[in-house]
Amino acid sequence: MKSVLRLFFFCAVTCWSITANGQSFNFIHDGINREYIYYEPASLSVNAPLVFVAHGYSGSAQDIRNYSGMNAIADQNDFAVCYPQGTVDSSGDNFWNVGYSFHSGVTVDDIGFLESLASYLQITYQLSSANTFFTGMSNGGEMCYLLAFDGSNVFKAFAPVAGTVFPNGVIDNLFLSNLSIPFFITHGDNDNTTLYSGDQNDTFWGPYLSVDTLVDFWVNVNSLTDLVVDTFPNINNNNKITISHKYSSSLVDKEVWLYTHQSGHSWGDDGDMVIEQEIWDFFTKMSLNISAVITEPYPKRTLINVVDVLGRPSTNKKNTVLLYIYDDGSVEKRIIL
Repeated sequence: MKSVLRLFFFCAVTCWSITANGQSFNFIHDGINREYIYYEPASLSVNAPLVFVAHGYSGSAQDIRNYSGMNAIADQNDFAVCYPQGTVDSSGDNFWNVGYSFHSGVTVDDIGFLESLASYLQITYQLSSANTFFTGMSNGGEMCYLLAFDGSNVFKAFAPVAGTVFPNGVIDNLFLSNLSIPFFITHGDNDNTTLYSGDQNDTFWGPYLSVDTLVDFWVNVNSLTDLVVDTFPNINNNNKITISHKYSSSLVDKEVWLYTHQSGHSWGDDGDMVIEQEIWDFFTKMSLNISAVITEPYPKRTLINVVDVLGRPSTNKKNTVLLYIYDDGSVEKRIIL
C-alpha cells in the first residue's frame, strides 16, 4: 500500500452552491469566512496548472468570472481556475487589502488567505504546485504585486491588469525582494482611475507608483537585457492601438511583458487582442517542465474514509494524526492544526 505523508495547515472548507461555471465555496482563514469560486474543465489532467483571477475594488468573484473569459481559456488549455473574493470594508465594498488610504488600520491578511487557499486547492484537486499563477484586475492586480513582494514563491508568475503599488501600504519589505519572478503588466495609457504615470499626490486611494517604475523594477530583478517592441494589428480600426514590450535574456527564463492600450481602466478589451489568452500564453511560456518536478504521478482518486490511527472514523480531530484512505489503496497521513 502506497503511503504519502503530508503535513499542512488544514482550513475548513464547505461548498455552498454549484453553477455551470464553477462551484462556490467558503474557506475559513484566520477566523474569517472567505469565499471563492473554483472551476475545472471536464477530465482535467492530474498536476494541471492553477490560475487565480482576482476581482477589482467593489467587484466580486462572480463578476470577474463572468467578464474575464478565463473559464473558456481553461477549457481549451486544461487548467483549473480559482476566483477568490475579498472581504467587505466599512463602505460595504469587496476589497483586497493593498494599502488604500481609506483602509488605514485594516488588518485583513489577504496574502495569507490566498497562499493558504492555493496550497489547499493544489492538494485537494491534485493541481500543480510548480505551475500556480495569479492575475487580477485593478485592486486584484494590486494583489499581484503584494504576493510577489511577499517572496513565498507559492505563485510562480503574475499578470496584473490596471493595477499599481501603494508604497505606504501593507508590505514592510516592499522593493526588497531578491526573488526573480515573471511579470506581465497590462495597462491603459489613458486610464483615468489608475494613472499610467502614477500619482504621488493622490488623496483618495493614496500615493501610488507609475507603471514604468514597476516594469523597470522587475526587469532589473530578473536581470533582463533584451527588448522586443511590437504593435498589434488594429483589427477594429478604432485607433486603440495595443503595443507589446517583451523583456528577456538568453541567460534567464523569467521574462517581463508590458502591454499598453487605449481602452482606459479595463480588462484590455480594445478588440485587437484577447487579454485572457495573452495572459495564459505568458503563463504557459513561464511554466516549469512538470515532468521535471513531479517524480511520481498518480491518477485521480476518490476519498472513501477518514480514520484515526486506531481505525476509528474521524473527520475533524485537531492535533491528531488522521489517515485519509482513497479508492486506489493509497493512504495519506494528515494533522489538522
